[in-house]
Amino acid sequence: MKWTKQRLNNLFFIVGVAACVVMLFTFDVSFVELWQHLCHAGYWLIPIIGVWVLIYAINAWAWQTIIQSKIRGTGEHVSFWRVYRLTITGYALNYATPVGGLGGEPYRIMELSKDVSKQHATSSVILYAMMHFFAHFWFWFSSIFIYLALAAVGDLPINTTITTLLGIVIVFCSVAFYIFSRGYRKGLVVKTIRWIGHVPGLKGWAARFQKKHAEALQNIDQQIAALHAEDKRAFYRSLLLEYLSRIVQSSEVLFMLLLFGIDNGGGLAGLALTYLHSILIVSFTTLFANLIGFLPMQLGVQEGGFVLSIAALGLSAALGIFVSIICRVREIIWIAIGMLLMRLP
Repeated sequence: MKWTKQRLNNLFFIVGVAACVVMLFTFDVSFVELWQHLCHAGYWLIPIIGVWVLIYAINAWAWQTIIQSKIRGTGEHVSFWRVYRLTITGYALNYATPVGGLGGEPYRIMELSKDVSKQHATSSVILYAMMHFFAHFWFWFSSIFIYLALAAVGDLPINTTITTLLGIVIVFCSVAFYIFSRGYRKGLVVKTIRWIGHVPGLKGWAARFQKKHAEALQNIDQQIAALHAEDKRAFYRSLLLEYLSRIVQSSEVLFMLLLFGIDNGGGLAGLALTYLHSILIVSFTTLFANLIGFLPMQLGVQEGGFVLSIAALGLSAALGIFVSIICRVREIIWIAIGMLLMRLP
């Protein structure tokens, strides 16, 4: 079994390394232009890349909150550093794989099961993945009201098209809230396997898998439902931390706007307004990227999202291209860090 896990670890490592190579050769600009953009960023690259140390720490804290809730009273223990490493590596693999970035979850389950029971590892990883997406929807939902508030004071445009789009996002988020609420009350794993059974060619596999692992799947669903029903404090703390990580992530775009001298007049008020613009840019871009998240590393999707969202705020498309390129460089660097962490004992 150890050899099998080691082979899987090596496979994940190869996927991550391959992703770095692919991303390096799929930039929409030449290496000369890429170097010019990096030189333009200069010392600002330090906070742009460094802020992710804090973002991943917040993500790890959110995940550890769920893990501690699951293993309380069992005698099992996982250190924060261990969770932090798996958080970075998991997201590195998510950047590298298609279908919404699902590569990191199997790896996290495999590695975390070395410290806790397989069911606790599986339920905590699934719960954290659910919380990660749940926080995304709250981030997108709250961004609508940020936009409306800025439009009300005349800072941003509002028209029929924009109002319609915002309305669609409200409905989209509301449907997601309903689905997540049912998932948190009754579990989601068994229903997911049943849904997979409706996919042509997978009906037989789904039926066999559900029959073979029926008890384990039911136990995992019970643990998922137990977090919200029995430990609401851990549930809302994890949700708040995941939401906070999106707010902190927006500072990455803020740094790039300031680099271009975009500060809305300067001062505390100007900086606060620029930060709100950064939140809206990240919100729209992540919404756009997740809607088309089946592409490996979301190639082209993230770039288009940045260009469109920045242009919607009345800023130049050139700025959008710069932001997307620097963010892609940051992703490559953190994928490489994640792969290095994977090789540590």
